[in-house]
Amino acid sequence: MNTFKYSNTNKRYHTLDYFYKEKFKSKVFKVSLNAGFTCPNIDGTVGFGGCIYCSKSGSGEFAGDITKSLEEQFITIRDMMLKKWPKAKYIGYFQAHSNTYDKVDNLRKMYDIILKQDNVIGLSIATRADCITEECLDYLEELNKKTFLTIELGLQTTNEKTSKLINRCHSLECFKDMVEKLRKRNINVVVHIINGLPYETKEDMLETVKYLNKLDIQGIKIHMLSILKDTPLAKLYQTKPFKILSKEEYIDIVISQLELLREEIVIHRITGDPKVEDLIEPTWLIKKVSLINDIDKEMVRRNTYQGKKLVKEKQLYPKLFFSFH
Repeated sequence: MNTFKYSNTNKRYHTLDYFYKEKFKSKVFKVSLNAGFTCPNIDGTVGFGGCIYCSKSGSGEFAGDITKSLEEQFITIRDMMLKKWPKAKYIGYFQAHSNTYDKVDNLRKMYDIILKQDNVIGLSIATRADCITEECLDYLEELNKKTFLTIELGLQTTNEKTSKLINRCHSLECFKDMVEKLRKRNINVVVHIINGLPYETKEDMLETVKYLNKLDIQGIKIHMLSILKDTPLAKLYQTKPFKILSKEEYIDIVISQLELLREEIVIHRITGDPKVEDLIEPTWLIKKVSLINDIDKEMVRRNTYQGKKLVKEKQLYPKLFFSFH
C-alpha cells in the first residue's frame, strides 16, 4: 500500500519519474544541453559576473559539451542513457545559463534541432524571469501547443537581501509576474531554489517554499548550495566564512519544505549534483544516492509526506485553499 497519493514506490513525495510514467506511460529522461547562451547579469545588461555560485559553464551539473553541436550533444548523451533505459523517451533540456536570452528566430532554430530527433516528446528550458520578452512568450505559447514544454525559472530564494548578495539582479516581483504570464498561456513552470545560501536560516528557506506554494507552479527543484572552485562564492567563503549545512540539517530542511508543498507539485530534484572535481563544499553532496535514501528513510521514521502540514490547515481553513489546473 502506498502512503503517498502520487507514488507507485516507497516515495513520500511526488517524483518526476512518477509524473512522467503517469503522463507518457513510459520511462522518460532528460538530455542536458549547452547551447552557448549567456545571462543579462553576466554580459552587463543588468549586472556582471553572474550569480556568485555559478560556474563558468553556467551550471554545477552536467550540461552538454559546448565544443559539440547541439545534435552531437544530444546523440552522445541519449545513447549513453539508452544503455540503461533502451525503451525510454526523451526531453531536450536546455540547461546552461539563460536559454531564452536571444532573438526568437535563433531560439526557434536551436529548439527545432532537438524537436526533430526521434522519440523527443518535449523540451525543458531553463532561464531567468527577466529573459523572456513578449515576443518570446508568443513563441513559447506556440511551442507549447506542439510539444510538452516546461519553463524552468531560477528563483533560489524569496529573501531580497540574499538575492542581492548572490547577484540575482532581478526582483521577486519580476519573478512572480513572469510566472503569471507563463501560466496565462498554460505553460508549465518549474522553479529552482537553493538551500544553504550564505547567512540564511531554516525559516528563510521555509518562507521561500511557503511563498511558492501560493503560486500556480507545476514543479520545483530543490538544490543544496555547492561551493565550486573559481567562483565568487568560493572567494566569499574564504574571506567571510559562512555556515555550511550538515547533511542532517539539509535532510531536516528538505523534509520540512516538502511538508509545506501541495501534493500535486512535482519534485523534479531534491538535491544538487555538482561535478566532483569542481566541488569545495559540502563534500557529502558527492554521495547523491545515499542522501536521497536518507531523506526517504527519515520521512518514514517521521511518518510524514509531501503536503502533510497543509492537510490540517485545509480542514481548518478550506476557503483559503484552491486547486490549480
